[in-house]
Amino acid sequence: MPTPQLTDPATSRWSVLPDALGDVLADLDPTDLLLAVPVPADGLGQDEQAGAALALMGLAAADVEAAHEPSSEAGATTRIPLVPGERAARAVLLVGVGKGTAADLRTAGAALGRAGRGQADLVVAVGALAEAPESAGALAEGIALGGYTSPRWLSEGTTPSKPTVSAVTLVGAVDERAVLRAVARARATMLARNLAVVPSNTKNPAWMAAQARAIGRRTGLEVKVWSDRDLRAEGFGGLLAVGAGSVTPPRLVQLSYAPQAATAATPHVVLVGKGITFDTGGLDIKPAEGMLAMKTDMSGSAVVLAVLAACRELEVPVRVTGLLALAENAVGGAAYRPSDVVTMYGGRTVEIGNTDAEGRMVMADALAYADAHLDPDVLLDIATLTGAARVALGRTMAPVYATDDGLGDALVAAGRATGELLWPFPLVEDYRPSLDSPVADVNHIAGTPVGAGSITAALFLREFVGERRWAHLDIAGVGRSDVDRGLLTKGGTGFGARLLLTWLEEMA
Repeated sequence: MPTPQLTDPATSRWSVLPDALGDVLADLDPTDLLLAVPVPADGLGQDEQAGAALALMGLAAADVEAAHEPSSEAGATTRIPLVPGERAARAVLLVGVGKGTAADLRTAGAALGRAGRGQADLVVAVGALAEAPESAGALAEGIALGGYTSPRWLSEGTTPSKPTVSAVTLVGAVDERAVLRAVARARATMLARNLAVVPSNTKNPAWMAAQARAIGRRTGLEVKVWSDRDLRAEGFGGLLAVGAGSVTPPRLVQLSYAPQAATAATPHVVLVGKGITFDTGGLDIKPAEGMLAMKTDMSGSAVVLAVLAACRELEVPVRVTGLLALAENAVGGAAYRPSDVVTMYGGRTVEIGNTDAEGRMVMADALAYADAHLDPDVLLDIATLTGAARVALGRTMAPVYATDDGLGDALVAAGRATGELLWPFPLVEDYRPSLDSPVADVNHIAGTPVGAGSITAALFLREFVGERRWAHLDIAGVGRSDVDRGLLTKGGTGFGARLLLTWLEEMA
């Protein structure tokens, strides 16, 4: 069955106009138009722009409040149908914006995006509500992501993801540049989501490598792909061990971006993404219910690929290299075993404690390669790595580990700005001895019962980054969603794409 177009997610046409709502509405077909009016915390009656927008529809703010009692809670909606006639729209959607914070506007935008699905035009009478760039960006992100729909594979044909609404117009004192940049970041999130939901009978390491090549051609990235023969020749033992049980061999993909004015002094960031295209657990096999979401176990690599794809459009001011560590962890006669000793890239040996801890093996190879050959100023990895991260922080926040406080603080700040929240976790030195092995340089899981599974996984990865400034994002909890609500759709979330792009944009 053919795969829907994934490498260029569809988005709405976006327009930002200063303050001519009547003129905007006059040029649009009212039969396929949704007019949205924000409801601030102090009510419609206190908002001059909201009152003016309602007046254009022949409605008085005081009458609307009395009759419909619209809620100002962020994301709450009240739909008011209008009698056809001279009015410029067939319905007005009142949407609560809470206190007007970026988080509230993101939530309100998501409600608008969902309400606008299938409409030709969504016009939002923003007024001065989103005058600040961060507010404008948050509203736009919400609209774009809230209405996102996943690709589908149906008997009548494949259906790609669709834009929220054909055209979105924000009317008011809105920062247009902030809106367009926010939409670009949202599109990166959509790309990561698109890749994450592809069934694993289509999505294998070679398929992901092909997507990377296609994206690289379109966005001006240099792309290098290691085949399984290349990996064997150069000693990528972790990738080869994890992929040994599958009929679809592993791959390593490198994508490189440099800004136009880059020099040797331009900072260099390397991003490494976990790309397990399906995870059975290997010989330490998962229970059946534990496998259901495992097509999304490559979400880290999808996020890295999506970030690299957006770098040129957003004019990221630093050099960025992405590494996608791709393998399928399958059960087979050649599968790696518990108690095996694997020689990793660079020569360190690892004792296998559990074949279901495969992500850290492929990541370690890529991290060691980056340390040895790419000379990054900052090395960062992102992975759906441990169930312990989900137990610790649930599904709305991810742990971040960093060898440098400034690096960790910058990532946390970028997460706060985008609503992709991070919480600093410690690299507890007292737990490091639990990774000691009697037969190899290191055990890849804690051999003594210290608990703290996310921390010990991070400590294992740290073994392969040398003296680099390094950060690790464990997105096992936030990388998948079981619900279709707010900014999220069921499946891969693309968590981290907007966060990392914001962090990279501000790095100069």
